[in-house]
Amino acid sequence: MSHCILLSDADNVAVANGPVEPGTPLPGGAVAAERVDQGHKVAVRSIAEGASVVKYGQAIGRATQAIGPGEWVHAHNLVFDEGRLGIDAPAPAVAASDADLTRTFMGYRRADGRAGTRNYIGVVASVNCSTTVCRAIADAANRTLLPRYPGIDGFVPIVHGQGCGLSATGEGMRVLHRTLAGYVRHPNFGGVLMVGLGCEVNQLALYGQRGIIAGKRHFNIQEAGGSRKSVERALGVLEEIAEEIGGLAREPIPVSEIVVALQCGGSDGMSGITANPALGAAVDILAAAGGTGILAETSEIYGAEHLLAARAETPEIADKLNGFVDWWKDYVAKHGASLDNNPSPGNKRGGLTTILEKSLGAVAKGGRTPLRGVYGYAEPVTGRGFVFMDTPGYDPVSATGQVAGGANVVAFTTGRGSCFGCRPAPSIKLASNSALYRTMEEDMDIDCGRIATGEATIEEMGHQIFDLIVETASGRQTKSEEFGYGDNEFVPWHLGATL
Repeated sequence: MSHCILLSDADNVAVANGPVEPGTPLPGGAVAAERVDQGHKVAVRSIAEGASVVKYGQAIGRATQAIGPGEWVHAHNLVFDEGRLGIDAPAPAVAASDADLTRTFMGYRRADGRAGTRNYIGVVASVNCSTTVCRAIADAANRTLLPRYPGIDGFVPIVHGQGCGLSATGEGMRVLHRTLAGYVRHPNFGGVLMVGLGCEVNQLALYGQRGIIAGKRHFNIQEAGGSRKSVERALGVLEEIAEEIGGLAREPIPVSEIVVALQCGGSDGMSGITANPALGAAVDILAAAGGTGILAETSEIYGAEHLLAARAETPEIADKLNGFVDWWKDYVAKHGASLDNNPSPGNKRGGLTTILEKSLGAVAKGGRTPLRGVYGYAEPVTGRGFVFMDTPGYDPVSATGQVAGGANVVAFTTGRGSCFGCRPAPSIKLASNSALYRTMEEDMDIDCGRIATGEATIEEMGHQIFDLIVETASGRQTKSEEFGYGDNEFVPWHLGATL
């Protein structure tokens, strides 16, 4: 395996592929002048003070001092800068085979025609005040009802910290309502019970009036006579739902009906080299077969949005994407922040220095196919192929929006070891480096570090990820599911004033 990886002939830094000691040969003939940790950057030629530092063939920031060949490049000599470089002609998308194009998975066909990859029953809170009761209902149902209905994957509490103390009108309420509606209607739920307190702003009547949830499958704790009586009442309703869906069987469904939420968290300097482009290769295959991949995290594509806009099928799609980026610039400025505040301490320890560098690696999750749509947070994703959803970069909030939009599988890359689940959608974890995979194998589903060691190509790893997505959609348990992740990661985006 190479000591360092040079991602483009235009780059003036390479990425350490494992610890690099002084004297180690570098691409282009230089040698390392100091120790550089895995995932961190080393200069392969001289970089003048004020010049662009280039990685992925794009500027990731500006040198704050002269940097000699072989020197470590990080926060001590590199800062964020607005500069952008030109775009090279995009490489072709990873090709799908004839077998990929006609492949099926074993899923659940719902009454509205959509396809589920799991057969859960949801217990949804309309407000923070009903969360404890919703958890008690789900716990009781999993103890008493689930053993009698092996065809059900479980009873899932969907609880949150909102629903009251906000205006009944405005974007905050619209986003919360859209998010909860997306979960109530999600194809991985065979049925849902919704529980409120009774006096909250987010009234259950809103959902009944709009046909989101009907009949006796929603009630308020105050009307039921209290917490324990609410649990008793709920178990009767849930048993009726279980009778309806407990006998459903999986059936062959085209892979075109798989919708994958693309996530990355706890990224490192290898994420944009291994796991993210490998996931992008899997998205290319899925999109070619008519399936859908949803990229998100607008605050983490900043600096690379021009690459996505260049792939937009229409100018209107590009304009909508750029409009969301502009909104985020204004939004963080109003709060005295900068989008470059985004790389976390863990990101930086893993080798990432600026938001531009992080974003350039993050967009690789979207593969190379055209961008066919842009959606607001938690909006129903109705298009096929590669699309984008406007969300924050915070993983639970972002994934919540994607699942509300209809994602029935989540693919999550990490270089630091993020632990995550997102019921009702199964979450696949992709490790960016082999050391992480070995350390946290009980949480990681695939070792994408094999790309860096030369054991696999991006295309080969992409096919492996695609295969796992199909197997997971067919019922294979992910590591996150086996441990029980997913009940605490429902985090709707909180917009607007808390009153």
